Amino acid sequence: MPSPKPTNTKPLLTVVDLECIRGDNLLFSGLNFSLYEGQLMQVEGANGSGKTSLLRILAGLSRSSEGQVLWDGEDILKQRAVYFAQVAYLGHTLGVKTDLSPLENLKIALALASIPFDEVAVFRALELTGLAGKEDVPARSLSAGQKQRVALARLLVCPAKLWIMDEPFTALDVSGVSLVRDLLENHLQRGNMAVLTSHQAVEVRGDVVRVNLSDG
Repeated sequence: MPSPKPTNTKPLLTVVDLECIRGDNLLFSGLNFSLYEGQLMQVEGANGSGKTSLLRILAGLSRSSEGQVLWDGEDILKQRAVYFAQVAYLGHTLGVKTDLSPLENLKIALALASIPFDEVAVFRALELTGLAGKEDVPARSLSAGQKQRVALARLLVCPAKLWIMDEPFTALDVSGVSLVRDLLENHLQRGNMAVLTSHQAVEVRGDVVRVNLSDG
């Protein structure tokens, strides 16, 4: 569970008595935790314990059966527009449009986020994520790891306070895993936060805390 913080430090993300039921299955209940600026939380647990369900609830994409998710002390369901502007979700499907190129995918992401297109910043993001030379290639022609890199580039051009990432190391080679770690470290150093699932331990410099959904 997250390490204690000074009493004068206020958490931005707080989960209160969260319960998740899918079908006839109780995945977890009575879940409580807080996340502070500069922290990364790794969600652990056995297969079927509700890791992806928790991330989707935190991202506002699914509803919990009971409990609340608070952002800066207020229920996210009461401030959806404010909250969504602060959150970036990277799920299993990535959200990459395969008929479009990496460049076109980033242009659409910027437009949806009402962020002006900055050619220098976009091409820099594509370069940083290892997609230089692939800017105009249809995403359907890219490998699974390269599609993952398109999603990572989207995180760079559409800044968000909270990254929610479901298995972000999947399909990546050694250089891709290193890239994700670097991006996370830089994100935390700027006072931002991340919540992620991973089958491997997250070796990131910074304040890494863990919650295990298999613990009771």
